[in-house]
Amino acid sequence: MREIVLDTETTGFDPETGDRIVEIGAVELLGHMATGKTYHQYINPERAMPDEAFQVHGLGDDFLRDKPKFAQVGQAFLDFIGDAKLVIHNAAFDIKFLNSELKWMGLPQIPWAQAIDTLEIARKRFPGSPASLDALCRRFNIDNSSRTLHGALLDSEILAEVYLELIGGRQPDFGLSTSGGKSDTGVDGGWTPRPRPAPLPPRISEQEAAAHAEFIEKLGSDALWLKG
Repeated sequence: MREIVLDTETTGFDPETGDRIVEIGAVELLGHMATGKTYHQYINPERAMPDEAFQVHGLGDDFLRDKPKFAQVGQAFLDFIGDAKLVIHNAAFDIKFLNSELKWMGLPQIPWAQAIDTLEIARKRFPGSPASLDALCRRFNIDNSSRTLHGALLDSEILAEVYLELIGGRQPDFGLSTSGGKSDTGVDGGWTPRPRPAPLPPRISEQEAAAHAEFIEKLGSDALWLKG
């Protein structure tokens, strides 16, 4: 199963009031394992960067001025994600921005059903507890010391680790379930252990066995070992 762990940085909170995407970062997973394939793109938002947003991600007007506009990279982004599930922390925010940018280009929208929201998963698993990316890193002992500012690719890499912990740990599924059929690894899920062709030799010596028998004899006919 192919999944894309994704994050964006923006100029603000609402594309309907003129805010735009300035960075997209994404990490590819296959069977819950990182493949090493990533997508990373800085984007010229065609507007000035508000100071509040700059304090969050550090992407200013001078840096973004020569970067491509979303219209120049939107199709390549869609080609990268394909129909894979998109793992996003607070998916409503990123999908809202991505679909606004895609709509302005006349490109297909990303279906809401394509997204997996790790914020929602975290709130269900740990109700009442902090569910920010930083809080989940602390919970799962994931090193995020390099996250001094928000960055889309770094946050995607960290989120990939958090996601794998949220769904049951970072170890991959080796297909050893007993639900029947064969797993993706080709292991027969209906496998059961076979009897040994020969019993294992006893682990006690003859002297120990004789001492035990003598002890049982002293207990009388009501000894537990003589019943059944």
